Amino acid sequence: MAVSGFSTLGMELGMGTWSASDTGPANAFTKMGRINSIGGINLSQESIDSSAISDLVSQSVEGRSDPGGEWTVTVNATDETIAEWTAIKGTTKWFEVYHPSMTKAWFIAAAVPASLPLPEIGQNELLTMEVSLVIKTYHGLDTKVTPTAPL
Repeated sequence: MAVSGFSTLGMELGMGTWSASDTGPANAFTKMGRINSIGGINLSQESIDSSAISDLVSQSVEGRSDPGGEWTVTVNATDETIAEWTAIKGTTKWFEVYHPSMTKAWFIAAAVPASLPLPEIGQNELLTMEVSLVIKTYHGLDTKVTPTAPL
């Protein structure tokens, strides 16, 4: 039986509303349930040799600019978590990575894929989904917004 909001990590993940202005996460956050793993983010810039690209349109590739790239979150797949991620698929949201004992947290605006991945079956029949989010904005470290419990 899944425990609402339970995570096996010391760090937690919260989700909030994003607006196109990228002004920062000043709104409320909802604690995401059953987070199994939160991937790191490498902020090193990726450079591309555009001299070999003849098509001007193809020189601007989403996810290749700073910070760009993908960020993975692994979730224990339960009816509760699948419903949670299904409700936000295909949207961009603010995500807050925080530790309950810290006053600061990390904030990232990222796009959730339009479809959820097939869960992997691990030891003891544990189902996990690795959700790859496309980073839109890495806001960085800021004052933590205490998230509310999942619905």
